[in-house]
Amino acid sequence: MKIHEYQAKQILSRFGVTVPRGDVAYTPEEARGVAEKLGGTVVVKAQIHAGGRGKAGGVKVAKDAKEAERLAHEMLGKTLITPQTGAEGRVVRRILVEEGLDIARELYLGMVIDRATARPVMMASSEGGVEIEVVAAEHPEKILKEHIDPSVGFQSFEARNLAFGLRLDGALVGEATRFLSALYRAFEASDASLAEINPLVITRDGRILALDAKMNFDDNALYRHKDIRELRDLDEEDPLEVKASSYNLNYIRLEGSVGCMVNGAGLAMATMDLIQYAGGSPANFLDVGGGANEEQVRRGFEIILSDPHVRAVLVNIFGGIMRCDIVANGVVAAARTLGVKVPVVVRLEGTNVELGQQILRESGLNFAVASDMKEAAEKIVARAGN
Repeated sequence: MKIHEYQAKQILSRFGVTVPRGDVAYTPEEARGVAEKLGGTVVVKAQIHAGGRGKAGGVKVAKDAKEAERLAHEMLGKTLITPQTGAEGRVVRRILVEEGLDIARELYLGMVIDRATARPVMMASSEGGVEIEVVAAEHPEKILKEHIDPSVGFQSFEARNLAFGLRLDGALVGEATRFLSALYRAFEASDASLAEINPLVITRDGRILALDAKMNFDDNALYRHKDIRELRDLDEEDPLEVKASSYNLNYIRLEGSVGCMVNGAGLAMATMDLIQYAGGSPANFLDVGGGANEEQVRRGFEIILSDPHVRAVLVNIFGGIMRCDIVANGVVAAARTLGVKVPVVVRLEGTNVELGQQILRESGLNFAVASDMKEAAEKIVARAGN
């Protein structure tokens, strides 16, 4: 789950991460009120779940409260298009108004789970304000890393290693150690999957602050964090993905034309790979889960067909816990209820596969049945017209 910048800063500040003074505003008048309280120069920042806001006109400096109100009026309701939003962009419904800072240096700081080592890793770089992917590609030596043993937590010497690596000295080393330790506490306590501060700034008067902040959270741990769950902004998510989550379906919308319904994340990824290998393009990732019932299968079909780009649907099910006849009944019920007008290819394997295939053949509906994954991918790509 993703949250807005201002929400990430609220969480981080609770654990001792220093952030600029500021507040969220939903109207130009509220923006002016926040700016008046802060006084002096302020920064007006559009709040959407995407990076690259500055280059798209979503981050601007105002010299006073009146200008902050004007900038807020220009931003609110505007569709902001960045490299991360896609061509459709995101509508700005709230803004963050923060104090202006006298910045001496911009650095990068981030935390993720390193799957290769099965440990949290804290990363730092002197190249702040730049996309970390660009730094990794062009100057990998400038990314410093400390892998953290979760049994003992983040140690002071690890924080100092990063601070010295960033060429900090004097009192800043101690301040950086405190700051980095606070970031780790926030990351661990909130079950975050990502905590990124870019840029981390050092002001001319020697303060260290999170000028920008981004946090993502492990969906499987949200039951432990009611306060974080309530920060979810459904306006920032794809409507079909929101609908799928309400049915406990794992769905991610893509840009292709072949709808996919599969059980199991690994099989779903393999199915998408085979579709591309056959010359097609998947329209979605949809894992209905190992224990799905007829209703979930029908709901899955409904979501797939709600995407106007879908020209054909591939159902690829391995019947282990989930029996093939259950899948077949769900597919038939969905096709009849929804009036499916696009070609459908079904590949079943596993428990009750013969019964499942019989149900499909005797349904009177125009299903193509495939005997293996390769055949299924070739058939669906041909029917989608890719």
